[in-house]
Amino acid sequence: MDNSSLLMVGIGGLGCAWAKRAHSRCERNIDLLLVDSDARGLESSTQAHVLQLGPTLESSGCAGLPQLGEQRMRALSDFTSRVLEPVELVIILTALGGGSGSGAAPEMARQAKRRGAMVISVAAFPFEAQQTRRAVAEESIAALESYSDVCVRLSLDRLAWQARERGVDWRLGAAWIEEFVEGIVATISHLGLINLDLMDLRSIVSKGGASTLLVAEGDPEQPMRLFKQAIESPLYDVNISGARGCLIQVEGGTGLTIHQLNAVTDAFTSGIHQDAQVILGARTTPELEGKIRVVAIVSGVGIH
Repeated sequence: MDNSSLLMVGIGGLGCAWAKRAHSRCERNIDLLLVDSDARGLESSTQAHVLQLGPTLESSGCAGLPQLGEQRMRALSDFTSRVLEPVELVIILTALGGGSGSGAAPEMARQAKRRGAMVISVAAFPFEAQQTRRAVAEESIAALESYSDVCVRLSLDRLAWQARERGVDWRLGAAWIEEFVEGIVATISHLGLINLDLMDLRSIVSKGGASTLLVAEGDPEQPMRLFKQAIESPLYDVNISGARGCLIQVEGGTGLTIHQLNAVTDAFTSGIHQDAQVILGARTTPELEGKIRVVAIVSGVGIH
């Protein structure tokens, strides 16, 4: 699959910052579109399509009004239809609670679905102390989920706590998001020992119910620790027990063994329904010598 078939979209200031950093890790395999009304979100974007919301780049953005963000995104559908024409999979990165994220992100997802693309959205919820923004986010998440095949909810509180533990800026040091994007792009675009493609992804997310993503990287000899790391990621509380489908991509160094592959698969599927469909992919890369990376898409989960 060539990079014109995959598109990553950063929407709003935080979404654009995450998208630019994630794109730097897999730029040969995925195109990038940045969408914002604030000039700061569109800086350093020589490798990206850039789409401004509104007639001018204003520091006030969409004034915290989702209706304004949606209206501006809808008005630019002629441009997005050209960008989306060759695309089969769209990955949207955004933060909800403001006008751009809560307004433009669901509209972008709607346009992508109308063009026949699969849509994976990663949406960050505001901090618990930001009650007004959280109320806006709660109203917009239903629309985003309705137009997404997979909608991953992130907690900014958890993300910031993990960043503090690593001593990095949570706005720029969201390693989980970068690993997630790199993992899903590798899953779809690279050949491996056991190959996965978009048909496998469609098969899993068609099981019904909510879907989410688990990402972990670490010691291949400690599969349960990897699983615990994935569950304790900055995701909103999710319950995968009873899930009806699971697509797992395991990536490791050239020393990756069948035993390690089976142990990781067992760890990540131990709590799902006994009759769930499980699809496995695996590949090796020298960059992960002595380590293993797991990306799992789980469908039919409960979100608290």
